[in-house]
Amino acid sequence: MSTWISKACPLGFGLILSLAACVAMESGPSGARSATIMNGEITVPAPIGYCVDRAASQATETAAVIIMGRCSDTASVPPAAITATVGAAGSAAVLTAGTQALADYFATADGRAALSRNGQASAVTVQEIGSADGAVVLHLTDRAVGEYWRAVLGLRGRLVTLAVTPPDGQPLGVAEGRALLLRAIAGLRAANADNAT
Repeated sequence: MSTWISKACPLGFGLILSLAACVAMESGPSGARSATIMNGEITVPAPIGYCVDRAASQATETAAVIIMGRCSDTASVPPAAITATVGAAGSAAVLTAGTQALADYFATADGRAALSRNGQASAVTVQEIGSADGAVVLHLTDRAVGEYWRAVLGLRGRLVTLAVTPPDGQPLGVAEGRALLLRAIAGLRAANADNAT
């Protein structure tokens, strides 16, 4: 089992957004292929080649942070930390205005501050905002963590964020990062057979 490094995170766009980039991976763990949380209501699968780090993940009946990394250092997938943060029941209500409204919000100074690790809009550059499979997809650069990818979506009434972050000091190409994020979104949708917010 390899080691994970936990980093402190401030509150931003609610706890769920700030936690999504809280953990940086040193190297991938060996572990389970999925985590079932919220008393069996939600299943969080790891994309192929990645495993859930149960020791680094946390879950209660109301919220969860699931951390995934390569199943082994020799896995033929890019080294990356994948973080799934699942909010309380009803937390997806923030998405009722639609994904475009949320995308527009993240393009503002307030939205960038909400995405920031330190709460300051100037610390975050939004490289790209789009959508995929009912999720807002963001390509970001944060001075605290560098370049990474994030998705915000609703699942069974819960607000979910997914983040794909390269390990410290290792690059993750734009196409690789986006593709891994999209695989994580698709896997989460398929595992829960629910595309509704």
